[in-house]
Formats: sequence, structure tokens, C-alpha cells
Amino acid sequence: METDVLVRGFFTGFAIATPIGPIGALCIRRALVDGRLVGWVCWLGVATADAFYSAVAAFGLTAVTAALVDQRGWIRLGGGLLLCLLGLRALGSQPEERVVAAAGGRLGTAYVSTFGLTLANPTTILSFAAIFSGTGALDAGRD
Repeated sequence: METDVLVRGFFTGFAIATPIGPIGALCIRRALVDGRLVGWVCWLGVATADAFYSAVAAFGLTAVTAALVDQRGWIRLGGGLLLCLLGLRALGSQPEERVVAAAGGRLGTAYVSTFGLTLANPTTILSFAAIFSGTGALDAGRD
């Protein structure tokens, strides 16, 4: 029984992490512009946010899940505004030559920003809610 839940959880996480959406495009852009290390740290922020949502679903914190789903309008608005702000900032910036080795101070910012954006991403929230409820993983945690 426990192995079955683990396997379902593995495939659920893989199904959510595979598609490249706006957060994935942001991580790829940062890796290309700021270097591989910044790109890896961005992906680490995304993975941490996904792990948070997985823990919420796996440990049966249905109140937190319900609150996130109930507030999805505000979360969408905040996440959308943040993505628009990042897009406008990227459009308005002039390309500059950078030394990739000098990007060390950006690691914390890269991690925190992608973690926050992934938490605020309505696609992530609804994907976890739909997939975990569809696979029965939420019911397995109640036994």
C-alpha cells in the first residue's frame, strides 16, 4: 500500500514538473543570461515550492488546500501582476555584457523569486489539487 502511494506520488510530481510554462521559461532565461548556477538555483526554488504543495496534499492538510483554492482569484491576480512586472522589466532593460562568475550575489534572489512565483502560480496550485484528488492520494493519507 505504501509503495503504491509512493509510485503514484512520483508520477504525479513528474506530470506536474514536465510541462514548461512561464516559470520554466523564466528559469531557462535566467540560466542563459546569468549562468548555469543561477539556473540551477531557480529550479531549486521551483522544486521547493512543488515539494511544499506535495506536503500539503500528502499530509492531508485539506484546510490549507481549501484556503489556497478558495483564494485562487487573489493568488492569480498577484501572480499575474508579478509576471507582468517581470515581463515589463525585461522588455525595458537594455542587454548588457556580464561576467557570469559575478552572479554569485543573485543566487538568493533567484531562489526566493522563483519559489514565490511558483507558490503564486495558479496552474501549480490547481494542478496539485486536481492530480492529487484524481489519484486518490489525499484519501490514502486519511487511513
